[in-house]
Amino acid sequence: MEEFLLASAVVHYAAAAATDCGRKRPTNEDAFGFSVEDGVYVVCDGMGGAAAGEVASAIAVDEMLLKLCGRMRVEGEKQAAALPQAAEEAVSAANEAIYSRSQRDVKLNGMGTTLVSMAAEGSRIWVLNVGDSRCYRLRNRRLEQITQDHSLVEEQVRLGRMTADEARYSPHRNVITRALGTESRVTPDVFELEAEPGDLFLLCSDGLTRELADAQIESLLNTDVSLDDLCSRLIVAANQSGGKDNITCLLVRAEG
Repeated sequence: MEEFLLASAVVHYAAAAATDCGRKRPTNEDAFGFSVEDGVYVVCDGMGGAAAGEVASAIAVDEMLLKLCGRMRVEGEKQAAALPQAAEEAVSAANEAIYSRSQRDVKLNGMGTTLVSMAAEGSRIWVLNVGDSRCYRLRNRRLEQITQDHSLVEEQVRLGRMTADEARYSPHRNVITRALGTESRVTPDVFELEAEPGDLFLLCSDGLTRELADAQIESLLNTDVSLDDLCSRLIVAANQSGGKDNITCLLVRAEG
């Protein structure tokens, strides 16, 4: 567990994660990985025929951890890049790895994955996303969505052509407009935040947010239990609401 100085308080980060197939899918194409020591947290939701989605999400998580974990170690005279730059470069590397693999193997053609990642350095946090996996922050018991979905329905909501409720039940809600690995290049959205003691960050796949409204997620996250138990409760609630997709939750808490 890594410690940082934030204002006059010492803050450390703690994390937990869980994933589940859900009640309808035979396999789990979600993937996650994290290193508290390196301040790196990733959730991906794969897509593609056969096992292609599973391959894409696993490649993305592996590449993000490979590029970002241990990055502060100096190799020879080469100084590590600043964290936000390194995080964007890691996303590009993950995209290239998936795209190249799909071009080499016809069975994996067209595979891709969403990605939501958080990188922490001291009290500063960068959140990156591609697709409709999300990052939320719970602060002072109130939930705030940090990322914006790259999806057809969310773009319609932002344009005022559809309400949030209409988007949630739209037959087109599965259509995403940006993904990792489906094109030779991709640009993630990047959000810079300042962490405060008590902040709780949730990175999740859409198997959670399609089943639970933000108010339900907020209520569950305000329960005074361990991070592991919170992850379990989120997954149980999503399954009880239908569990139509794979469900992944990664929680990161800044503690004073």
